[in-house]
Amino acid sequence: MNTASSISTDRLHTVWATLKYTYAIVPIVAGIDKFTHLLTDWDKYLSPIVADIIPFSPHTFMLIVGVIEIIAGILVLLRPRIGGYIVAAWLVGIAINLVTTGEYFDVAVRDLVMAIGAFGLSKLSETDRPEGGIAERADYGRGQMIG
Repeated sequence: MNTASSISTDRLHTVWATLKYTYAIVPIVAGIDKFTHLLTDWDKYLSPIVADIIPFSPHTFMLIVGVIEIIAGILVLLRPRIGGYIVAAWLVGIAINLVTTGEYFDVAVRDLVMAIGAFGLSKLSETDRPEGGIAERADYGRGQMIG
């Protein structure tokens, strides 16, 4: 028998799973692309302010960024509560970097919106939800918490 509560839990779990896989796959793909440049030339998005501060070339910096993004995506898969907060903070940092370029304001806004979604993933992943719901359903039968 489906109650309103179980239907609501199913819907929340669908949202949680969609956010989890989105915020895992997108950073991993973007991180890998820092090495291949198939999607874009990532080096152009680095602020001149940052480029002047770092002790190595912008390209080397972006390769390091790629590795961090891959790790962040994997963390979202394994620990979505913590990973979501890290990805949210990372996206805010990217947005700040983009604003300081004097260009790419549209991309900065998009990254801030994405940061809100990653924050939402973390909040949905908290294990102390009074109705149980998502934290109990995420691991189907293993009884583990998701965050």
